[in-house]
Amino acid sequence: MPLTTEGTGKPVTVTYWLSHAWLGTHVEPGVLLEVSSGGRIAGVRTGVDAPPPGATVLRGLTLPGLANTHSHAFHRALRSTVQVGSGTFWTWRETMYQVASRLTPDTYHALARAVYAEMALAGITAVGEFHYLHHGPGGTPYDNPNAMGEALIAAAREAGIRITLLDTAYLSAGFGPAPALYRKPDRHQLRFSDTTAEAWAERASLLKGDDHTLIGAAVHSVRAVPAGELATVAQWAEERQAPLHVHLSEQTAENDACLATHGRTPTRLLADHGVLGPRTTGVHNTHLTDEDIALLGSTATGTCMCPTTERDLADGIGPAAALQRAGSPLSLGSDSHAVIDLFEEARAMELNERLRTRRRGHWTAAALLRAASADGHAALGRPDAGVLEPGAPADLVTVALDSVRTAGPVPRLGAETAVFAASAADVRHTVVAGRHLVRDGRHTLIDDVPEALARAVAALHH
Repeated sequence: MPLTTEGTGKPVTVTYWLSHAWLGTHVEPGVLLEVSSGGRIAGVRTGVDAPPPGATVLRGLTLPGLANTHSHAFHRALRSTVQVGSGTFWTWRETMYQVASRLTPDTYHALARAVYAEMALAGITAVGEFHYLHHGPGGTPYDNPNAMGEALIAAAREAGIRITLLDTAYLSAGFGPAPALYRKPDRHQLRFSDTTAEAWAERASLLKGDDHTLIGAAVHSVRAVPAGELATVAQWAEERQAPLHVHLSEQTAENDACLATHGRTPTRLLADHGVLGPRTTGVHNTHLTDEDIALLGSTATGTCMCPTTERDLADGIGPAAALQRAGSPLSLGSDSHAVIDLFEEARAMELNERLRTRRRGHWTAAALLRAASADGHAALGRPDAGVLEPGAPADLVTVALDSVRTAGPVPRLGAETAVFAASAADVRHTVVAGRHLVRDGRHTLIDDVPEALARAVAALHH
């Protein structure tokens, strides 16, 4: 929506003065950023020592808005409850199913609205929602077959952030014995399934995007979409030039079952059915062979790492450095929302690699910020976002440089401070399409985000 003067409908230009700004390669003090009526950056001026009259002042380090490339909004209701006891990804999944079974379009909207507001408070300006909870209990479609997806779109709009709805094909319960090869969805998964890829495509085609919303596609996993149906999902995305995401090799058990059924790895299976490519992003990419890494790199298929979830679920550490060297662009996601903090995700990717190799410095702070911003936005279908340059969307986040975590380093080390010391709690301002969404640490559209989260989560546990 264009920026207008209240009550007149006339377009205006908004000006922000940034005390310090990350311009992709360095921190620049005194930057004036002009925003057009269409919500894009119209001009960037450096060397402006003081804010001019009428400019909105953003003190701290201003970065391009962050992109949360992988989200399951309803998993936020699992935070803390799944930390009791021990187990594996597969036992965690049973608890997740119980929460999913209780959601309605109304309760999902309330939860997602609060979760997306939490993201805005963390400096996230765009989210990739990996959406597979499509139908009512027992798999019965709602009167509006996209009631759940549209609830997510509305939630993001009301919370003020952009969304790429990655409508997900989820058709089977996993690999099974011959001749079927795949098992039918179990009672928990009936809400996820459209029964066939063609039926999924027909429903997904009804979804509409706009400046706020992009519609993409996802293959839940090779265990959840039979091999013969993968091409239908890939073709749907190809025809629309839409992003296509897929959970890939998160678990060794899935790899073993795929090898037993098809005689090839999940990555090779996806490649053989036309799923890989520069608009595709593999999520997790944890347990890969050297050939898998080469396949993903040679096809420019992206990799979304979700370190806080991968460690929370004891999944393992993915070969992010090797994937990037092979040609796979890296992005970051908060996935199950054990925490929502893209600074933590960025540094965790580096620190995980240090633990694996016992060597420091695999990525520069600049490279980690790109994974959290520009490369994440590109994976969500917005390749012009994630930079502070004329023509880019005016999506910004300002991090305090005077908190107990960030105080001390000289401003020129702001990128290192943001990645290796800051947290979501240090976000002071978030701007989306030129609109001041978070001001001085408070959401401007939702009065009490913690209370909204508490109410929405409690509704699913009573």
